[in-house]
Amino acid sequence: MNTADLGLPVDVPSTALFTDQYELTMLRAALKAGTAGRRSVFEVFTRRLPDGRRYGVVAGTGRVLDAVENFRFDADVLRFLRERDIVDEETLDWLAQYRFGGDIWGYPEGEVYFPGSPIMRVEGTFGECVLLETVILSILNHDSAIAAAASRMSSAAGERPLIEMGARRTHELAAVAAARSAYVGGFATTSDLAAGFRYNIPTVGTSAHAFTLLHDNEHDAFRAQVDSLGRDTTLLVDTYDVAEAVRTAVEVAGPELGAVRIDSGDLLLVAHRVRQQLDELGATDTKIVVTSDLDEYAIASLAAAPVDAYGVGTQLVTGSGHPTASMVYKLVARAESGEEGAPLVPVAKKSTGGKTSVGGRKWAARRLAADGHAEAEVVGTGPVPDELADRQLLVELVKGGEVVAREPLDAARDRHAAARANLPLSATQLSRGEPVIPTEYAHGGSGS
Repeated sequence: MNTADLGLPVDVPSTALFTDQYELTMLRAALKAGTAGRRSVFEVFTRRLPDGRRYGVVAGTGRVLDAVENFRFDADVLRFLRERDIVDEETLDWLAQYRFGGDIWGYPEGEVYFPGSPIMRVEGTFGECVLLETVILSILNHDSAIAAAASRMSSAAGERPLIEMGARRTHELAAVAAARSAYVGGFATTSDLAAGFRYNIPTVGTSAHAFTLLHDNEHDAFRAQVDSLGRDTTLLVDTYDVAEAVRTAVEVAGPELGAVRIDSGDLLLVAHRVRQQLDELGATDTKIVVTSDLDEYAIASLAAAPVDAYGVGTQLVTGSGHPTASMVYKLVARAESGEEGAPLVPVAKKSTGGKTSVGGRKWAARRLAADGHAEAEVVGTGPVPDELADRQLLVELVKGGEVVAREPLDAARDRHAAARANLPLSATQLSRGEPVIPTEYAHGGSGS
């Protein structure tokens, strides 16, 4: 059973206050002006990828759907808003009845994206859509940043599995979301039991240095672990002297020892020495797991080392230097009047300083080259060209306020593997570079 199928609630009873105050003050003013009910289209996109990155990864979509469903203003929340005098009674009455009743389209979770990609499109009245800005961005910016780092790491690791172990390096709830995003990006397991419970991600873990230090010597520590967990456990061998620990580990567990873990030192050199020693002791099937502040560059540098798995913590949960995807949520179209059926008109910010946006309700498609790999991200308004009709990227996520696209987390993980494989080979390069494919704009009507 995959718990993602169950539609379990988020970790709080309501997500309504996961927002900025100005969302509510805008709503208050729009209600007073009579414009809160205008049909509106908001889009999530990023103007640029983090410096040097060649593609982004959409992650957090499933969490967004949970957050939208749980965006409710209950009595305690309304009382807080009243006591702080944040909004007036008319607005409080409106919020008490709030249920998102619009439509949401988006890139499916695990898909890759590029500058200008309309990653998510939220449609409905201005009032119901504007309130969702902060919580949607909070989830997508965090989760997509972690998934992008995870994708780079899994690409560098090749067929070797990756263990997510960053819970102690971030907020306790962010750790659960990070483990989820890492799984989407290609990690195989997590050490975080909350992530395993919430999202059914496979969990792993054996012992830390404290367990070895608890005992009078390594032999006693290893014996206690093997007696409890079996010969296929993973023994940590760098508490004292690595060579002596490896000898003791095989002495205690025999050649059936599952793995040894190295958590310090020159990992490349130590891994070669440990592999040679294990083989000489007859433990030819014993695997080597390495940890210790790894990132995608360190993982790539160990490609020629006799390493079987990597454990990654700090660099993963901080986005490997880029903890946000810098996504924004902008109004791109709105009805020209408050009348029912009024046509949409494009709107866009025109300020200088690199913060301009492109107006209009957009579609997106990925054009393929003759060899079947992606060659361009095409973003447009109005009719979709016939040649791109079957290459469209946005899928319906919410229809009339009802979630219509929940899926197991493994589906997003598999989708990402396929999407990354469909990119040009240079996408996997870790050297700094431009987005692996360009974004092209095909302008048309408003798309109403």
